[in-house]
Amino acid sequence: MSEKYELSLNVNSLRHLIGFSKYEACGNDFIIIDNRLGIFKPNRDSVSKLCDRNKGIGGDGLILLENEENVDFKMSYFNSDGNLGSLCGNGSRCIAAFSKELGIIENKAIFSAADGVHLAYIRGETIEVKMKDVVTIQKFGKDFFLDTGSPHYVRMVEKLSSYPVFEKGREIRNQEPFSSNGGTNVNFIEYLDDHLWVRTYERGVENETLSCGTGVTAAALVCSLYSPEEIKENCKIKTKGGNFSVKFHLEKEKFTNIWLSGPARCSFKGSFDLENFT
Repeated sequence: MSEKYELSLNVNSLRHLIGFSKYEACGNDFIIIDNRLGIFKPNRDSVSKLCDRNKGIGGDGLILLENEENVDFKMSYFNSDGNLGSLCGNGSRCIAAFSKELGIIENKAIFSAADGVHLAYIRGETIEVKMKDVVTIQKFGKDFFLDTGSPHYVRMVEKLSSYPVFEKGREIRNQEPFSSNGGTNVNFIEYLDDHLWVRTYERGVENETLSCGTGVTAAALVCSLYSPEEIKENCKIKTKGGNFSVKFHLEKEKFTNIWLSGPARCSFKGSFDLENFT
């Protein structure tokens, strides 16, 4: 093989490579791409293929870090089914850590997401994200519905460890009035000792995930409002993937200054050939 031909092969093979980092936050895992140059053009098919755990990289979602004026960066989040998603709380904490790795920030980030502008702080291994205010919690019988950047249905149960989260979550996720509005995430919660135990069925993933940031936030707010003797304004939360804390201020059933805190880390880095996922 001639040197000229070999060089041509190398150039062509590198032309479509896209670098990525894989991050996880309490078991919720994401493919994150620095897309400030706009090279990656996401579509439903390519994103779902990349998130496929058997034939792709695998992940609960895909996140693009992009440029936007007046903030450090823009976060574009896609569910693993390929659809553009609403706010992802764990993904927000991951992209804050990713932006520090890129040198965009030091320990404080101001970024935009699907539901507006957010603030994040990196304090060692803990990353805190300020969530949107919540002023309305609807009741559905003994259950609750609220929006913490993403829509969440909350049900209090007993013996959560053996509860059929997948079956019940899928059933509620597709019920009206939720199905006609894109569906809802569904959280099942149980109070244990000094903390909440939360399991979540996530729309877009269409399965139970190891944790959900906006979901544990919703769970903490519901419990503080309807079980004030148990949950105060600093709620400890246990999930299958790890532990969180949710802090907030409650006044006249309005939640402000809501902070979601927990760990997030890079698990590995790599690259993929764009032609294989289009």
